[in-house]
Parts: sequence; C-alpha cells; structure tokens
Amino acid sequence: MATDTITKKALVDRIADETGQKRVVVKKTVQTFLDLIVEELAKDNRLEFRDFGVFEVTVRAPRMAQNPKTLERVPVPAKKTVKFKVGRRMREELEGTAPAAAARAPDAARTAPDIHVAETSPDDLRPRARAHASDPATAGA
Repeated sequence: MATDTITKKALVDRIADETGQKRVVVKKTVQTFLDLIVEELAKDNRLEFRDFGVFEVTVRAPRMAQNPKTLERVPVPAKKTVKFKVGRRMREELEGTAPAAAARAPDAARTAPDIHVAETSPDDLRPRARAHASDPATAGA
C-alpha cells in the first residue's frame, strides 16, 4: 500500500484553496494552532478534539535495556511521550465505515462564507470560560 506524505505547506495550500483565505493568513493560523498544541502538551494538558481524537502526555517508566553489541545492561531513564487516541469519525474513515461523504458534507456546506479575518494575537486564541446557566456568577453574562 503506497502512501503519500502530506506536508504542512500542502495542507496550508489546500485549506487556502477550499476557504478562499490568503495563504499567509492560513499559514499563520495553522502554525499558531500547532504551537499551541505543543505548548499545552508541554504543560501536561490533555487535548481533546471531538470526532478527531485525543492527545495525552504519558510517562514511560524507567527500565533496563541491553546493548546488542556488548550485551551490557544499560539503564533507560523515564521518558515523557505523547499518546494519540483516534476519535470516532477518524476511526470510521480509516475503517471505511464512515457515512458517504456527500451525505455528510455537501459541497455547499464545505465552501467557506465570505468573511474578513482580523489580525489576532496569541491571547485571542486562548480558551475562554463559558457561561453556564447553573453557575450564578456567569448566568447573567
């Protein structure tokens, strides 16, 4: 099974073509998104994207390994790594059990509306607290 490698540039080009946004704006948005993912994972935060998947930091326990050439036992220290758990929609797409693409997202729904993208700062991209009806402090907000 042959696979293609899709680069960030190719994704930026594709997003720009599909949304009608300028490539430079899309590139900045994609890079900011990736930077924020790395930043949150570095803080040991869990990132959940519904239907796509979950990124989570795990710690591999320290262990003893063996140098295959000298057969000397070598300690391997504990190590942080990122675990990715596939979400429902991605799993369905990979397994070929997803609903037909036409029924899921008609062409009209996939085209982006004409919108103006304002310059944003990293602070504008940070998650904000949501008002919840059961919370008296934010109920009137």
